Amino acid sequence: MLERLFPRRAPAPKPLPQPNAQLALGALLVRVALANRQYVVSEVAQIDRILAATFGLKPLDAAKLRAECERLERHAPGTPEFTAILREEVDYEHRRALGDAMWKVALADGIRDDMEESQLIAIEEALGLSDDDIEAARKNALGSL
Repeated sequence: MLERLFPRRAPAPKPLPQPNAQLALGALLVRVALANRQYVVSEVAQIDRILAATFGLKPLDAAKLRAECERLERHAPGTPEFTAILREEVDYEHRRALGDAMWKVALADGIRDDMEESQLIAIEEALGLSDDDIEAARKNALGSL
């Protein structure tokens, strides 16, 4: 009865971590996967594989990182802030590889989606990738469908 009169307050949410290159990449991968408003297991698994390979993580650690990136993506700044972090901390060749990785996430469900593609191209442009590199990544990714 007392709980109805004096309900417990929800605990304060944990503060968001300060984005770094690792979290920015993960959040952008999640953002690409969510662009079509669907987030399927194949996309989640692809994100985990990319995070594990990129940062040398064990599968469980990659899944934990992805979960943190999902939370950050929901509540954190927009794409320009994330891409700015990556432009500052990651050299061009590795940013180009990130573009390729994002295409793998966008196509992980085996479906080509215009919303995911437009989100992805906007991210690649914000990462400072050249038009030629963006087009090459797109053609390479679509060739594997």
